[in-house]
This record gives sequence, C-alpha cells and structure tokens, in this order.
Amino acid sequence: MSHLAVLSLKNRALIALITIVAAIFGGLALTSLKQELIPSVEFPQLSILSTYPGASPDVVNNDVSTPIETAIQGIPGLESTTATSTTNASIIQASFTYGTDLATAEQKILQAINRIKSTLPTGVEPNVVSFSIDDLPVIALAVTGYGDEKTIQAQLQATTIPDLEDVKGVSAATIVGGQGQRVTITPDQAKLAAAGFTQNALTDALKQNGVLFPGGTVTEGDQTLTVQTGSKLTSVDQISALPLVPTSAAQFEGAAKNGPLKIGDVATVALAQDPVTSISRVNGEPALTISITKLPAANTVDVSRAVTALLPKLQSDIGGDARFSVVFDQAPFIEQSIESLAQEGLLGLVFAVLVILLFLLSVRSTLVTAISIPTSVLITFVGIQAFGYSLNILTLGALTIAIGRVVDDSIVVIENIKRHYVEGADKLSSILLAVREVAAAITASTITTVAVFLPIAFVGDVTGELFRPFAMTVTIAMAASLFVALTIVPVLAYWFLRPGKPVRDAEGNQVDPEDPAAPPSRLQRAYLPILGWTLKHSWVTLLVAVLVLGGTIAAAPFMKTNFLGDSGQNTFTITQQVGQAPSLDAEDAAAKKVETALKGVAGITTVQTSIGSSGSAVRDAFRGGSTGITYSVTTDTSADQVTVRNDVEQALADLTDVGTVTVSSGQGGFGSSNVEVDVTAPSADALQTATDAVVTGLQGKNGIGQVTSNLSASLPFVAVTVDRAKAAQLGLSEVAVGGLVSNTMQPRQIGSVEIDGTSLTVYLQSSSVPKTIDELKGLQIASANGLVRLDQVATVEQSKGPTSITTQRGQRTATVTVTPSTDDLNTASASVRTALAGLELPTGAAAKVGGVVTQQSDAFGQLGLAMLAAILIVYIVMVATFKSLRQPLLLLVSVPFAATGAILLQIATGVPLGVASLIGVLMLIGIVVTNAIVLVDLVNQYREKGLSTHDATVAGGSRRLRPILMTALATIFALTPMALGITGHGGFISQPLAIVVIGGLVSSTVLTLLVLPTLYNLVEGARERRAARRAGAGGGRKAAADADAGPVAPASGAAALHPRRDLRGK
Repeated sequence: MSHLAVLSLKNRALIALITIVAAIFGGLALTSLKQELIPSVEFPQLSILSTYPGASPDVVNNDVSTPIETAIQGIPGLESTTATSTTNASIIQASFTYGTDLATAEQKILQAINRIKSTLPTGVEPNVVSFSIDDLPVIALAVTGYGDEKTIQAQLQATTIPDLEDVKGVSAATIVGGQGQRVTITPDQAKLAAAGFTQNALTDALKQNGVLFPGGTVTEGDQTLTVQTGSKLTSVDQISALPLVPTSAAQFEGAAKNGPLKIGDVATVALAQDPVTSISRVNGEPALTISITKLPAANTVDVSRAVTALLPKLQSDIGGDARFSVVFDQAPFIEQSIESLAQEGLLGLVFAVLVILLFLLSVRSTLVTAISIPTSVLITFVGIQAFGYSLNILTLGALTIAIGRVVDDSIVVIENIKRHYVEGADKLSSILLAVREVAAAITASTITTVAVFLPIAFVGDVTGELFRPFAMTVTIAMAASLFVALTIVPVLAYWFLRPGKPVRDAEGNQVDPEDPAAPPSRLQRAYLPILGWTLKHSWVTLLVAVLVLGGTIAAAPFMKTNFLGDSGQNTFTITQQVGQAPSLDAEDAAAKKVETALKGVAGITTVQTSIGSSGSAVRDAFRGGSTGITYSVTTDTSADQVTVRNDVEQALADLTDVGTVTVSSGQGGFGSSNVEVDVTAPSADALQTATDAVVTGLQGKNGIGQVTSNLSASLPFVAVTVDRAKAAQLGLSEVAVGGLVSNTMQPRQIGSVEIDGTSLTVYLQSSSVPKTIDELKGLQIASANGLVRLDQVATVEQSKGPTSITTQRGQRTATVTVTPSTDDLNTASASVRTALAGLELPTGAAAKVGGVVTQQSDAFGQLGLAMLAAILIVYIVMVATFKSLRQPLLLLVSVPFAATGAILLQIATGVPLGVASLIGVLMLIGIVVTNAIVLVDLVNQYREKGLSTHDATVAGGSRRLRPILMTALATIFALTPMALGITGHGGFISQPLAIVVIGGLVSSTVLTLLVLPTLYNLVEGARERRAARRAGAGGGRKAAADADAGPVAPASGAAALHPRRDLRGK
C-alpha cells in the first residue's frame, strides 16, 4: 500500500485536484440526499382485506377467512398466515420470508383467490395490500372552526385535495371524519302492491336507463361522426321521472290508460347524507382531518415543507372562518435529529483536533490531520448517494461514529512522519520511510474494521434492512479514510510540515529517533517503568487481567436490554375501547372525558381524536376494522417525551367509565415495545380458558404494566333462528327469510349516478327499518299465505358471540399483550416466561412468547453470528498481515477486554443494551484490534532488525505509545458529545453506540499498552529464553544473561541461535 504514497508524492498537483473535486462532489451529494427518519423498510407481509357487511365474526370466519387462508397455503415463500374475522370484515395477514418479491407474491395470491372466487359469498371482493413504512401519514392537517360541514367538505374535496395531491412527492391526501352523500329510493309498499309491481321493477328501471351505448359511425359530408345512444342520469329528479316498464297484461292496461308509472309515483327519491360512522376532533373542536402519505421515492422533509408552504394558499382558497393546522408532522423531528447529529459530529471533530494538537504540539501537523476528516466524510456522501441510501438517523449515526475512527489512520501516519522528518533529513525519503513503516499496519486495521461491519449487511430480517445502510456507510468511510491517509496526508505533509528538532543522545550526538538507543520522551519516561514492571511480573499482570475479565462476566446480567430504544419522537398514539359493541354516542361521551384529562397535561400541544376510524385506512385494516377511538398526541419538542408519556398514563389511570385506554409510542412504525404471548388451542372454549389463565397469571408481576387480551368478552348480537318446518309450510326457505331480513335491515346498492361531477351510489332502502328487537320481531314478511310476522317463522333473541376470531394456519389463536412498565425488556420478558412456565393450561392448548421479545432474540442471535463471523475475518486478515498463526491470537485477546469497559459503562449510565449497543460492540472489535496491530507490527519490525523479544517489546511499546493514546483519545472525544446527548435529540441509535465505544476503548487501550506486551513477550520470547538456557554452558550462560538484562543490548546472539527465526523474520 505504500506504493500509493510514492505515486501520490510524485503527482502532488493531481492529488490536490482530486481532493478538491471529491469535496465538491461530496458537497453536492450532501445537498441532494433524501432525508427520512428510518430507512424505508418493506415488510415481507401482504394482507388480504375483505368486507362482508352485516356478517358476524363466526359467519365471516367460515365463509370468507377459512376458504381464503386455505387457498393461499401453497404460495412459495409463505412463512405463516393469520386470519382475523370480526363483524363485517376479514383480514388475513400472510408473512413471507425476507427477500421474497412481494409483487410476484401478490399476483400468486390473487390467482389463488380467483380460483375460489365462486365459493365466496356474493359481493365479497378480497383486496390484497402490502404494508411499508411509507404507508404511514407523513403529515396530517386539521380543518377547524367551520360552520357548515357539508359545504366545507365539498370545498376541500374540490380545491384542497387536488392541490395537495399535486404537491411533488405526495401519494394521496384523504379526508377523515367527513360524510359522503348517497341517493336513497324508499318504496311505498302499498302503492307498489296496488300497481302490481315488486321492488325488482325499481332496480330494473335503474339498470335499463342512464346507460351510454356505442352506436357505430355515420359519415356526413366530409365528416365521420360517432353515434352514441342514451344519456346519463345527472339529478335526483331524473331518477324520479324514470318510467317503470310493465311486464304483465294488467300493468300494460294501466300504462295505456293513465300513462306509465314513474319511480316517483311509488317511491321517494332523495339525496341524503351517508350515515355518520366516524367523528373527528382537534383539541376538542369538531374537525375534518386530511391525512397525507408520500410516494416511496419522495423525501419526507421536502414533502412536509412543500405542504406547509402551501397552507397559506389553501387557507385563502377556502376563505371564511375555517382554519388549517398541522396535527402531525414527521419532518421537524427528522430535521432536528439530523441537525443535532451533525452538531455532535462537528463538536466531535473539534475535540479530536484538540487532542491531536495537545500531543503533537504543532499547528501544521494538526491541520494536516484535521483536513483528512472532512475529506473522508465528503467522499462518504458520494458513496451514500451512489448506493441510493438516504440521510437518516442510521447513516448519520454511522458517519458520526466514523468521524472518531477516520482520523485514526491519518494520526498514525502524521505522527510517524513527524518523528522521522527532523532537521538534516531528506524530506521526501523520510516521509516515504515513515509511510512505508505504517502502511501495512493501517491497511490491515482498516480492513479489519470493514470486515467487522460487512457481515451486518448480510443479516436478514428487519435488523438487516435497517442496519445495511449503516454498515455500508461505515465501510465507505473507512475505505475513504485509508485512501486519504495514504495519499492526501503525505502530500499535505510534504507541503506544510517543517522539520522537527533532531533527537540527541546524552553526548549531544544526533541519533535516529527509531534507534532503540534514542532517549525517551517525557511521555515515554512515565510509561517505561510501568511497562518494565509488567514485563518482569508477567504472571501477576495476566492474573489481574483474568480477574478483571471474570468480574465483567459476573457484572453482565446487571445490564438492562431492549430492542430499539425510545426514539424521543414528539408524537404518540392513545387507543381507547369502550365496552362491547358501543354506539357512536357512547364512544363520543367517553372520548370527551379523556380529551379533558389530556388538556391538563403539561407539554401536550395538540390532541387529534378520531372516533370510529383512526385516520389511516391501513391502520384501521390492521386493527381489524374495529371501531374504537384513536388519539394522535403531538407534544412540545423541548419537553422530555418519556415524562410527558408517563404524565399522560397517570392522568388517564384515574378516569372511570372510559373503557380500556392504551398509550403506545410514536407513529414511526417501530414504536412498539410490547411483549406478546400467543395462545393456541383446538377449540373456542379451550382457547377462552387458556387465555384467561394466561392473563390472570401475568397480572401484577415484576416489570409488567398493562395486560390485555384480544379475546375480550363476547360481543352481543341479535340471532334470528328460522324454524325450517314452519317456513316450508308458508312456502319460504331459510335463505329466503334471511334475504328478506337482510334487505329490510340494510339498504341495498342498486346502481350509481353522477351528480355535479361526483359519483354517488343509489341505495334501495326499506321505509321503516326496525330500530329495536321487538320491532324486528314484528317485521312483515310476504309468504304464500299473505303477510306474516317474522316471529311466526323464526325466534329472534339477543345472543353472544366472540368479538373477533383469529386463526393461524387454521388453528384458533388469541394474543395477550403485555406492556412493560419500564424500558427494560429483559425484566418484563423474564417475568412473562416464569409466569407462563407455572401455568396449567387445558389439553392441546399452548402459550408462547412472541412480539418484540422474539424480534429481539432473533436480532441479537443474528448480530451474535455476525460478531463471530467478524472475529474470524479479522483473524484471517491478521494472519495475512503477520504471516503467523500465533500472533493474531494474542491480538484477539484484547477483544474480550473491550467488553469490560463497554459493559461497566452501560451499567453505570443505565443505558439499556439494544441492537444499537451490539453494533457498538462490532465497531469496538475493529478499533481495538487496530491499536494492537499498530503496536505488534512495530515490535516485529524491531525484531527483524535483530533485537531480542523483550527489547523489541519495550522499544515498540514506547514508540507506539503516542499514536495509540492519540487515536484512542481522539475517538473517545469525538464520540463524547454523542454519549452525553448534548443536543438532546441524538435519536435512539447514537447514544448507546457512543457509550459502548467509549467504555470499550478506555479498557482496551490500557490492555493494549500493558497486558498485550506482557503476553507477546511471554509467548514469542519463550523460544529465545529456552535457547538461552540451552546455550547456558560456561561463558554462553553469562552472555545470555547479559543479553537478557541489558536494556538495549543488540540481540544478534539470539538471532544467531535461531537461524530459522532470523530467516522467517526477513
């Protein structure tokens, strides 16, 4: 690698030019990078949503969920399926192995559904949707302060929504909490019967009118015109005026006598509002919410800025008293995280530069190293852009950490140049000599750091998807820093460095600073006595080291763990379920209590309430289309998010009659830190018993907060059981009675019309819909014997059934959700596991832990494997560098010691061990080995020059003391701002990472400087000592003793005793 330095010193102007160009490209890349919070992750999951209006969970499960779930089992790559059947809806979630092409899977699912389409109930249209982080709203706007909801909604639909959808990068804007319109036709049964018509005549009239037909073409003169028959229906009056087509003789007579009957004669046609199914409020005021999602390729921050910039125009377009306000916006949090990480990075840069200045006491050499950091970082931005990654918390965290590490190579190079280039020495040759000495070592150490990170890029699952950009960023930064250290640093040194003062011995003669006889510097004078003592008492030193290691292993269980920590986002969600089958009014009343309680909590800026729908169609679908109430809470960015959330939990805990209220963290998509217990059982009764046992067993245990089950109390419904024998006597069947009841209770869609440019559905509805069970009993049904009451052919009574039925691969399951009471997932999951172990469950039932705990153990397991792979790769690289199998093993001893500091610092600061900390450990493996390589490499060089192992160790250790301390301190200080979280918005990745690296560096530097030389001397010097003992006959013994005792006696004797080693060294 030193050839690079030779080449760059020959072409200095070219190197300068390349540096400037790289910096310009880096700057350009930086400004055009896409900014987002978390890399866009596509979950390998598809959901099949079907609606089956008016059906109970049991019916949905039998008729829709089970057939679809069975049909898709054979699709390649399918890992598991879960079907949830609730009132009116079925959701089947299909999970695929990571890396499955979802587009192909979607096609395969649609084909499978089409094959069984004929067996599904009529009107059930399954939809396949995939879910990615991009489906979560980027920004949500609320419109409040309006008088007339109908007009404001029409205005929003006509002007605001198209304007918002025109914004670059917006995928869709939808209004939540608004009411649509519909056309209703309510037949007058008496008039219909008198005219001899049935309801079918009304549907026929609609179907046979208002249709456009292509009629070919007509050539008129020199024009060819197309012929179109029919005209569209465009108003309610036109529907009323449609004639009913007579089909029997009596009807024809009547039509001939009085003119044809129109729909308006036998029915009322009206333009009506859709029934109210959802209510939306902001800070207690009625509001319409506009939810905006972005295109996957769009930049969140840009979309959010563009929408915010458009607000004044939207406001003036809509006029009146209506006001727009932003309820939820991902961008400020992203911008803040990115800004604060950048600030911490810059602070780190300043600290690192100060450390270098302190050690080298030369402004020029400090500047040379300082230039290398921004250059490496800018080259990295070009790499990030080339790989198509975005600027997010992870890539930024990687860069910030890289800042601490990129300076290392340059420090080692400049420090060595500074030592060689003294007055009287030739500039070019001393720079080349210095670079050649360390080139192999820094190349090996950079390759080891890269080797540590590359395995992360191959970890599967969400962890892999999240951390791949991280690993690649570090890899690019490391490669850039090596390139800079070997090309740009020597050139800058050639231009800027002045020769240092020559080193002189006691007599005042000039000596080569590399010569073992050169007098020690002040720093070395402090270090040499300690090193001498450890070399003399090798076994004591090693015993102490082993004890420290043992202590660390004993302390490890005191660490807290979690998956991905709290991101400090200033938004969170609260969900509320009020009893079983609540009416909208009951939910409204309960929501008002919660809103009042939230108003009193300090730090909350807006509360958006959605009753009946949560504002995100995707989220509704995944919540099982259940009604329920969702609050999106935005807090003040300067408030402590965890405290605010705890205050909210306190405030809500005191409320009564509000059902169950659950607080969950941000809308980022990874907020959940809940432990889930999956309970499976062969039958519904066994499942109920097992789930109740699990819930009771978990409540009140250590570290466990709320315990909820989705198999909550049964849902009341009205069961109409037809007496088949009685029905048959009246010429009716079970299906006929069911159809009549369904048509009366539910308006039927019979067509659509376009009024004022919007398409409205036409519903045929009964004139008097039964409102109570008694009215339903008295429902008149047409039979062979005239009209009869419903309760003459069926029993009508209130019954109970499950609220939702969940099956996994056809087996019934329930989920018990446990919210940990602290940020320590370990305690919670341990409590859950112990509780589950002691439970007595019915035969065939089983309960196992799922949710975040399984994600955590998967992620930890895979990162553990990555760590093993990393250590092996590092070993191979070092064997290649040192051409010895034994020496790299000595270096790898330093890895466990790095864990000592990391674990102790984590326990001291109370930061939990999560995925981020484990990545910090990976980072450490690379850094720790770097120091050891630089040290051992020089010791080997001294031994090649003929020194004994002991002397080479002393000489190498003292010469490498300065660069090792410098690189360690530069990295530690560069990461200190991150570890302290100075800006307070470091995100959930950077702080644990920085803490692990700092702790590990402190302990491993002490180890590299004291324990490693001792070990090296023991192992590598053993053969020399044996040889000295063998040669210990007569005068030989004296000579050997002299050689071993003299601090810097030339060790040619040892080399002569070992011609093989001498040859191998060369």
